Amino acid sequence: MSEAPGTSDTPDPLDAFEEIIAEETDRDPDLAVIEAGSRTLRTQGGRPQADVPARPEDPEVDKALREVETELATRWGETKLEPSVSRIAALMDVLGEPQRSYPSIHITGTNGKTSTARMIEALLGAFELRTGRYTSPHVQSITERISLDGAPISAERFVETYQDIKPYIEMVDASQEYRLSFFEVLTGMAYAAFADAPVDVAVVEVGMGGSWDATNVIDGDVAVITPIGLDHTDRLGETPGEIAGEKGGVIKQDATVILAQQPVDAAQVLLKKAVEVDATVAREGLEFGVVSRQVAVGGQVLTLRGLGGEYPEVYLPLHGAHQAHNAAVALAAVEAFFGVGALRAEPLDIDTVRKAFAAVTSPGRLEVVRRSPTVVLDAAHNPAGAEATAEAVREAFDFSRLIGVVGASADKNVRGLLEAFEPIFAEVVVTQNSTHRAMDADELAAIAVEVFGEERVQVEPELPEALEAAITLAEEEGEFTGGGVLVTGSVITVGEARLLLGKG
Repeated sequence: MSEAPGTSDTPDPLDAFEEIIAEETDRDPDLAVIEAGSRTLRTQGGRPQADVPARPEDPEVDKALREVETELATRWGETKLEPSVSRIAALMDVLGEPQRSYPSIHITGTNGKTSTARMIEALLGAFELRTGRYTSPHVQSITERISLDGAPISAERFVETYQDIKPYIEMVDASQEYRLSFFEVLTGMAYAAFADAPVDVAVVEVGMGGSWDATNVIDGDVAVITPIGLDHTDRLGETPGEIAGEKGGVIKQDATVILAQQPVDAAQVLLKKAVEVDATVAREGLEFGVVSRQVAVGGQVLTLRGLGGEYPEVYLPLHGAHQAHNAAVALAAVEAFFGVGALRAEPLDIDTVRKAFAAVTSPGRLEVVRRSPTVVLDAAHNPAGAEATAEAVREAFDFSRLIGVVGASADKNVRGLLEAFEPIFAEVVVTQNSTHRAMDADELAAIAVEVFGEERVQVEPELPEALEAAITLAEEEGEFTGGGVLVTGSVITVGEARLLLGKG
């Protein structure tokens, strides 16, 4: 495992940290039995991240990229699954096991995975490690999913990577009952690109679940589990505990597990899994956490408790308590990767940590894309994510009148999503994005009327018209008042709105 520079002595933060245990941890005494068998960790910026890429300016490159996208679109989409890693394992085998040529940090959970991955990437990069990051879904460009050194790979490199492994993809297709899926091919491309770079460490976000997710052919040195909630219940389970059973599949023998705050039944399952594979566990609220946070211009200032000590005055240019918790998880993951708490007691260099967090971006996560009126984009797509977003909007923005633009996927808990936003939306414009997964605008409107009342719901099936209608409603407050628009409900809706509003 790589080493990182140390830092000067840090004041003992134990007094302040006790508040985390009292305020943030919902614990069951029965967990003590499980925890007794598990080792735990307790010890006394960075490169600017690139924004979402636009289409290639070179017509030939754009044509080549579109051809690859068209070929990928012929495969099973990300919502059609056959729960097995046999196909991706076969592809890794014929490629020479590229995923084993670098250490990795593997991230699962229900919400916060991409933001946490971007923070981990920024921290590792600040300590001069070459990183590869694989996340999904993308906001605007498919090339976003595979990043090197904090930036999405170029369209040229994306096409080259696909063409390089295409013969092997076809070989595996011919030998399997089902062809490799869209997500499996992209996963193979990411692992091959990381090996070719080569990277010092890969930061990998699961697509769905964990045990049978295509990414799970890696053995992550560090397994990160962000908060687990109810999403994809038809595939993963109907309770947090059942879902945790699938997501716990990323916990490998002798790994270190960074565990965000979890529902008690999920925590029980994950801790039991850690015991079974002799993994080391660090838990938010006990071994690490958020000591304090203050709202600041453009984000927040944090004091984080890490595995090696306290990190004060860390500026994070993202809004919301949930992002502060993501930051604590990301910091603990990078500390664990460098051996803090196990091989070394001293914390990471505080100036480097501050530099890294100050450079973090997370497109489509409470991202302001327009002023007068203010238009904010957020990719919340389930009730837990919507609740976190709503609370962050209350805290970070002083809207006197907020108009929602909501376009959701048909397979989501749309009622729960709308109910989370109802207290902060004066009115809601329901719409739909351009994909086949989108819920019909009229169907969405019927649910919205039940939640908001008919007088607060407007229907605009086309997203451009929905944005125009919402901006008009927000402007009714007047040029110098606090009207705003929040576009949400789906990563796809947010990505399409982002393009329409001139970003990327």
